[in-house]
Amino acid sequence: MRNFPLSPRSLAALLAGLYALVLAGCGGSSDETASSDFPPQDITPEMEQHFASFKHIPAELQRALNEGEITQEEYDARVAELPLFFQFKTPEDIPADLVWEDGMDLEEFADPNAKKGGTLYAAIQDFPRTTRLVGPDSNGSFRPFLQDDVVMQFARRHPNDTSIGPNGFHYYPGIAKEWAADKANKTVYIRIHPDARWSDGVPITSDDVMFTFFFYQSPHIKAPWYNNWYSTNYTQVTRYDEKTFSITLPEVRPDFLGRALEIEPKPAHFYRELGPDFPERYQWRIQPTSGAYTVRPEDIVKGRSITLTRVKDWWARDLKFWRGRYNPDRIRFTVVRDTAKAFEMFKKGELDQFGMNLAEYWYDKLPDTDPDVQAGYIHKNVFYNDIPRPTYGLWINRSRHLLDNRDIRIGINYATNWDLVIEKFARGDWTRMDTTADGFGEFTHPTLKARPFDIEKAREHFARAGFTTVGGDGVLTNAAGERLSFTITTGYEALKDIPAILREEALKCGLEFRIEVLDGTAAWKKAQEKKHDIMFSAFGVFPEMYPRYWETWHSANAYDKAFLPDGSPNPERKVKTQTNNLCILADPEIDRLIDAYDRSDDAEEMKKLAWRLEELIHADGCFVPGFVIPFYRNATWRWIRNPEGFNVKISDSWIQYFLFWIDEDMKKETREARRAGKTFPVGIHVYDQFKAN
Repeated sequence: MRNFPLSPRSLAALLAGLYALVLAGCGGSSDETASSDFPPQDITPEMEQHFASFKHIPAELQRALNEGEITQEEYDARVAELPLFFQFKTPEDIPADLVWEDGMDLEEFADPNAKKGGTLYAAIQDFPRTTRLVGPDSNGSFRPFLQDDVVMQFARRHPNDTSIGPNGFHYYPGIAKEWAADKANKTVYIRIHPDARWSDGVPITSDDVMFTFFFYQSPHIKAPWYNNWYSTNYTQVTRYDEKTFSITLPEVRPDFLGRALEIEPKPAHFYRELGPDFPERYQWRIQPTSGAYTVRPEDIVKGRSITLTRVKDWWARDLKFWRGRYNPDRIRFTVVRDTAKAFEMFKKGELDQFGMNLAEYWYDKLPDTDPDVQAGYIHKNVFYNDIPRPTYGLWINRSRHLLDNRDIRIGINYATNWDLVIEKFARGDWTRMDTTADGFGEFTHPTLKARPFDIEKAREHFARAGFTTVGGDGVLTNAAGERLSFTITTGYEALKDIPAILREEALKCGLEFRIEVLDGTAAWKKAQEKKHDIMFSAFGVFPEMYPRYWETWHSANAYDKAFLPDGSPNPERKVKTQTNNLCILADPEIDRLIDAYDRSDDAEEMKKLAWRLEELIHADGCFVPGFVIPFYRNATWRWIRNPEGFNVKISDSWIQYFLFWIDEDMKKETREARRAGKTFPVGIHVYDQFKAN
């Protein structure tokens, strides 16, 4: 899935399907606060004032002011001449020569014969911290089941046809009935499907679209990423009638169309109470959805389980591209904190599916010779996808003592033996990651390679940083008696053996790694508060046309006011929390390249900028590339059925596109067969139709 308005998935969500569906989340529950505990409020007057005053400020104009090229008076005069961001026009203002398209010529990818019904039983390692879709703690591993994978957006990228046409990727309709690209005016026109409605029955209209931009630009949501994205990446939104609107962008980039279509609107009526207390007021409220699943209040059992329920009379249930999907009536996620316990529950038939990405489970705990596999009760599946790869590796906090020294960071790169991790932990099934943008085709750096494990080079760099004395335990110290010792923090309980392998090898280089394995909640909280030394984690990467850099590498996400006007570091700067710049990287040259990259509408220029950015990130050494998993594996009970090809090309997990279904008759048959000793054909499947060469 690709979704520009959404910040990347965090931490354990990236190993989706590692066990019962999801690994660690941003869990831990808060006490529910009833809606009645909050005083009434209405955001309408503030919204109307915003509509009447907000303007998109061109990046060049803001830069000119910041760098002293123009005065504040000149800046104010130019801003006064800019058009309003929110426009209200009539259908007569829509150009008559637009070429409308609807994506209906694309191939359907779900099985139209899929059966509806049943309950899928799954597990999560931690309970979500909130059911809010934006704001503090919302970017957890349960988020895909509340937002990313279950909403419709105006249109979605086709998951099998990954070719690039004149307008970029190919899209099939979601909330939109049709759309038209006006490249000359940098505008996308969209018509909402006449039947589109929220799960509470309220129609989806252009007013929701106008509200959506106000919502994401509002400081009340406590989400700087969204504030920045919706203020800088769009220049205008225009309402023509109840079902027709347009979105104008600053430039026609290669993914121009997707930036407009891949937006999920917000229900204005639901967020009428938006205000400064938004995070608390909406902490456990369930937003009406455009999609197939919602969460009923009674199905939130804090700390224990949360259940999705298929929307009754979902408006899109019979539409092409949506029929044959989202088939179970309910999906019940039970909190099971221990991976081994979840596997035990799966083997008992208490869970319907178990992620098998870990070699230990694929080869040892559920080998092909397992009696349940040989009897055909449990099926094993390997699916090779073709997507940009999650950034598994070590994220070094440059703001920490000693880690602000480049030689120490480079030494850490040479002191981490990822090849041994791949050989020992993954049985050779994974490959080494080289850059932060692996899997992006021509946008991936063609020659850059990750630093190999090299004891001599590691010690050479540590010596340059002053660490030359070897202690009795083999750990290097400097003249001040400081030990070369750092903590690796991770929320990956199922991957805890990986930092253990790294620790053993690093000691050969005089480096001590202390290992801290937290639950997903605590790990993500520590990373977001920037209290880690080194984080072993990954960010999810949507199958986009090109990589993103601003969120993870721009100084705007490292410090408040990182630099003085002359470009020198601000001595009073403070680390910015709640961002994805886990390395706290702040480099004026990297900022300049990212700004140019984000403004560029030329694919060739963007490739060169991306390559240069990767070179600078590599040179800094704050990210140690780890590994690439070129597939995902799972095991399911026989009654879980899948389409003929199992899944789509750009899927990153078995559940993501919800193509599977539950055969209740087969479930009964299988359970009776187990009791009677009857067997079925063995089901060990390898789906390699999309395997990269």
